[in-house]
Amino acid sequence: MKLLIIYNPQAGNGRAKALLAEVERYLKHKQLDVDILLTERIGHAIDLVAETDLSTYDAIVASGGDGTLFEVVNGYYKNEQSKKPPIGLIPNGTGNAFMKELNLHKSDWKRAIDIIAQNRCRELDVGRFETLGEVHYFLNIVGMGFVTDVAEGAIPLKWMGNAAYTVATLQKLIGLKSQQFEIEVDGNTLKRDGHFVEVANSRFTGTTFLMAPKAELDDGLLDLVFLNKISRLKLLKLFTTIYDGSHIKYPEIEYIQAKKIRVIEEFPGKLIPDGEVFGKTPVTFECLSKDLKFLWNLE
Repeated sequence: MKLLIIYNPQAGNGRAKALLAEVERYLKHKQLDVDILLTERIGHAIDLVAETDLSTYDAIVASGGDGTLFEVVNGYYKNEQSKKPPIGLIPNGTGNAFMKELNLHKSDWKRAIDIIAQNRCRELDVGRFETLGEVHYFLNIVGMGFVTDVAEGAIPLKWMGNAAYTVATLQKLIGLKSQQFEIEVDGNTLKRDGHFVEVANSRFTGTTFLMAPKAELDDGLLDLVFLNKISRLKLLKLFTTIYDGSHIKYPEIEYIQAKKIRVIEEFPGKLIPDGEVFGKTPVTFECLSKDLKFLWNLE
């Protein structure tokens, strides 16, 4: 089995770089033939996958956090070859939400390689979104509104690990304000006064937050989570319930599943797709049903 591994040595605050030699040894132990390309900057993984001849590989593997996987997926769709191999994952980043779908934990990189070596695939839905005239793809989740403010606040706190999101939430809560949203869901328009929208393909965000507990990776639907206007105190209480997904029981939360979604904010703000901050509302989403083969543990 020949693998192209896109490896982010800066993932996990540099932990991935220290782990690289050990990862290489285990790959050899599993008798996997690998080419490893190291990323050097933000966006580099997109270019590496988009410009590589993928015909000689049995799989493309993203090794890093959710941002690395996001870039690999987008490079995959930019690559013009008609036939492309499946994608796999070796998690070793700070944020690894997608690994939870594979029932993996942060230290499970060996188990992740074991799954890859099985060479068995699952067909997954892919989220497609258009912002500022550009098209991007995601496997996890795209947020806007208050959640984007939190994500930006968490960037300089990444050394704290998952606690960075908790601290950033507390910091941003002080300036909490609602705004008007116009949300089109499969042709029906909703107008709401609220704080954030999350459009999810998978269940988790930030590794530990079960943001979209009803999401399934192959149901042909995206899950929209909207928070209507709420007090700071109640939002603080709601925040603690996102860990187990019970936040969707709050009356201020609307949970809708749809194939196509469009979001317009009163005050256009940035997006947070799979942990990366870029783009801007208005934004349009579409679910590409079972559009990507992913190396999976099917046992």
